[in-house]
Amino acid sequence: MVFADLEARAAALDAADPLAPRRGLFHLPEGVIYLDGNSLGALPLSVPGRIAAVLREEWGEGLIRSWNEAGWIDLPARVAAKIARLIGAEPNAVLVGDSTTVNVFKTLDAALRLVPDRRVVLTDSGNFPTDIYAAEGLAGLRAGGFEIRIVRPDEVASAIGDDVAVVMLTEVDYRTGRRHDMKAITAHAHAAGAVTLWDLAHSAGALPVDLVGAGADFAVGCGYKYLNGGPGAPAFLYVAPRHLGSVTPALPGWLGHAAPFAFDLGYRPAPGIERMRTGTPGVLGVAALDAALDVFEGVDMAVVAEKAARLAGLFVEGVERACRDLVLAGPRDPALRGSQVSFHAEEGYAVMQALIARGVIGDFRAPDIVRFGFTPLYVSHRDAVRAAATLAAVVNERLWDEPRFKVKAKVT
Repeated sequence: MVFADLEARAAALDAADPLAPRRGLFHLPEGVIYLDGNSLGALPLSVPGRIAAVLREEWGEGLIRSWNEAGWIDLPARVAAKIARLIGAEPNAVLVGDSTTVNVFKTLDAALRLVPDRRVVLTDSGNFPTDIYAAEGLAGLRAGGFEIRIVRPDEVASAIGDDVAVVMLTEVDYRTGRRHDMKAITAHAHAAGAVTLWDLAHSAGALPVDLVGAGADFAVGCGYKYLNGGPGAPAFLYVAPRHLGSVTPALPGWLGHAAPFAFDLGYRPAPGIERMRTGTPGVLGVAALDAALDVFEGVDMAVVAEKAARLAGLFVEGVERACRDLVLAGPRDPALRGSQVSFHAEEGYAVMQALIARGVIGDFRAPDIVRFGFTPLYVSHRDAVRAAATLAAVVNERLWDEPRFKVKAKVT
């Protein structure tokens, strides 16, 4: 059998996997291999009970008193400290709240104010489009605007010149999984007099991230992918402490005021990261994210990354061994990619729909990418091999070639 040796190897790896017990912390539907945690993480079993308690006891019984008595007002800071550990940040430099797009807008504006004599924001064609959209919106609001310069991912370092104010990149390409060298690019940017803004949406919770070690200036990320906070979970942002005293948000909010309950008519920024807060924290979403993050308690992110490399390696080996019609779309070297694998497929959308119909859930990204995220806390090595076998069957036997698999839904 084509996959017999891979199955045996996967079984041995699962038996020795230190992360295997974490799988039991998630609700995973029977008969499903879930490889889309890079788009929406699986449900941690701790979340439903936590949300029920917030609804019944804290909101239902405590009402507005729960801002104090249940600690709602301080909850985002506690969640931020949990995320800080996963992204190598100082606990008091991370803010939880708002959406990733809003946080890109705020941090990019703050970054530009640090380099007022330059007017170029450098990004790459692998950046997630919403980051570029936010930059375009900000450019339309700032006097004189600024140039958004888009280059290929492999051209970023050479494109950082003395006219660049901000280098704005997603660390892991959402389509191909290609991973930028954050430390090297940040050092290059600083040497050229620029500052950096990193999007960690496809990094946080999947890979070791070291914002402090890299010298990063700003970062953003979302809570619903590898952090498993649920659909539309609160996002987060990071500002290096060295900048906190000199940045102010483009969109200041009441709870970002130095004294919110003084009700001053004029804005005075809070002394630390709280100055970047725009909206009132969505308690239900933050509470769900808080409970979800407990699955990382005691987890070494280096161990997570090692397993991610093994999972992806087994999957790629299986697919390429059995199916020559698919072409790897990202780096082969695990050191150069995130916790995902992508293949070019001519009928990618239909292929993915046929795969999902057979219990293997990934997703499709235009124009021709079938994408698979490997979340090491709940994906097993046997899952990776079985997914590869199913994908090979779908392609080799043309199981995708049915009208129902070619009707595109709103969400792909």
